[in-house]
Amino acid sequence: MVSDQFMSVMPLALDPSLFTFRDSGRPARWWVGIDGGGTSTRAVVADVAGRVLGRGEAGASALNQGVDQAWRHIGEAIAQAGVPGLQLADCALGLGLSGTGVPAQRQAFVAADPGVARLALTTDGFAGLLGAHGGRPGALLISGTGSVAEALLEDGSQRMTGGWGWQIGDEGSGAWLGQQAMKLAQAAFDGRAPRGALAESVYAATGRRREDLLAFCAQAGQGGYASLARLVFENAHDPAAAALLDAAARALDELAVALHPTLPLALAGSIALRLAPRLSPALQARRVEPQGDAAAGALWLIQQRETSLA
Repeated sequence: MVSDQFMSVMPLALDPSLFTFRDSGRPARWWVGIDGGGTSTRAVVADVAGRVLGRGEAGASALNQGVDQAWRHIGEAIAQAGVPGLQLADCALGLGLSGTGVPAQRQAFVAADPGVARLALTTDGFAGLLGAHGGRPGALLISGTGSVAEALLEDGSQRMTGGWGWQIGDEGSGAWLGQQAMKLAQAAFDGRAPRGALAESVYAATGRRREDLLAFCAQAGQGGYASLARLVFENAHDPAAAALLDAAARALDELAVALHPTLPLALAGSIALRLAPRLSPALQARRVEPQGDAAAGALWLIQQRETSLA
């Protein structure tokens, strides 16, 4: 969340390579922070005095799912905020979007700009980091649909571990847990693993025939696999599910330790929060509550840019 009146300046001068800026030259009447991931898009709208006017939510805007969808859902989330008279052309957008780290996806998104007044684009992870520590040095461990760990250092630079994508990485994320649950169900189908409660829950969700399992995997994508993650938590009494949850927690531990050994660490994302009790004591000792979320961080980012242009 973000308070109805947020901080007026960013405490650190950020490395300009951490975001992409585009300026139409027109004045902006509204500042908008966008947090866009593989499942949903959240918007927070403020006036140029920094007063939050509304919030909205829409479908996914991760860039690996298509830039047209991303812009459509961003527009829908802003509209859902219910601010009278708001037009995209009058908005300065701070955007923290999944997939921004892939140059081709980032360039395609900026090229498809529907005509906003200004935009500052960064990754959803970095926007979450800005929000979590109020723009000050700190670390953020994110696990939702995907997973990544990011740190903002004293010199305004960034460090990142993980975030390699659900197809080959994102260990400890919802998509990863769902993939592991499906692997277990396939092994149980073959007789290579016991047909425990988790495997039975996967069959109930996707179908019990070999053809059903193959069909699910063929079309699942990141979101489809992430939808199975809840089954792992719901069946934590199953030793196979408990082992997956422990493995996911260890993977998140490894991301955080490799990132930075001492910075205060905030958690974000539904999976990270549910796995928090399984994290190591060393990580627990560093843990702090986030000051704000990724939408707040994106809003602060565009506020900094707008203030510097004033």
